[in-house]
Order: sequence, then C-alpha cells, then structure tokens
Amino acid sequence: MEEPWTTNREPIVATELDIKKAAAINTLLLRPIGILPVKAGDPIRPFALGLWNEIRPLLKPDVPVMSLRRATSAFLHSKRYYHACAQLDSMRHDLAGNPIEPLSAEDRLAAQQRLIALRQTHAKATAQREEPPPPPVVNKAELIRASLLGRRSDRAAR
Repeated sequence: MEEPWTTNREPIVATELDIKKAAAINTLLLRPIGILPVKAGDPIRPFALGLWNEIRPLLKPDVPVMSLRRATSAFLHSKRYYHACAQLDSMRHDLAGNPIEPLSAEDRLAAQQRLIALRQTHAKATAQREEPPPPPVVNKAELIRASLLGRRSDRAAR
C-alpha cells in the first residue's frame, strides 16, 4: 500500500483546545507528564507504544481509570494528533517527551486514512447543514382537513 503523503506538512503545534485536553489528562495524574503540550504552539508528539502502562500508575487514587481513558482518548483521537502521526518524519515519544523511535509506515498510513475519513465526515456534515430543508409533503386529505379547520375557527370568531 502506497502512502498518500510524500512530503511533510507544517509542524503540528497545539491549539488552545489541545491544551485543554492535555490539562484534563494532567489534572487526573499525581504529576504532569512531559509528552503533553503545555501552551499553544508546543508540538503535538505521538505517544510511544505501551505508554498507557506508564501513565496509568500515575493516576490519582480517587480517580476512576475510565476518566483517564476518556481524557487520553479525547487527546489521542483528535485531528491534530492524527496529523502529527501522519508526518513522514514523525517519531514516537516517551513519557518525558523524548523521541524514542519513528512511527511505522503502517501507523503513519493509518493516521493519514483517519484524517481523510474525518475530513469527509466534516464535509458531509457541513453540506447537510447548508442544504435547505425539503418542503413539507402535503397530500390532498391534509389540505382538505386544514381548510375545514380554518373554517371552523372563522365561525367561532364571529
């Protein structure tokens, strides 16, 4: 399978929304982790495989594991994270944010395909919002019923 991207795009940096997602993860942990962006403009770094096993022990004792799963999922399934993973020179990073290994061609291609699917879904939703709603279908019986109801209210008003 050939990769659709043959060159890197611009560096993928965090936006305010990415920072909120990263902060949500860090608030659930005993200490912040270095792989997550801290301010807008920080790079989005792909996680190393198995990093969950290093993050989970950092969970605060009173926080359910499912909360951490949801918070990390929101970050890892974002368009910008997929974009960072799809780059030709993308590297996986450890908990401290240090690069440890390049992403495999299969993982990069999967991220590229996920981005394409997200764009298509977004385009379809935008097109549906822009289409005017179809006119209501009114059959003859409904027209007669509406006409008769209109006459009854006219008589009551007299």
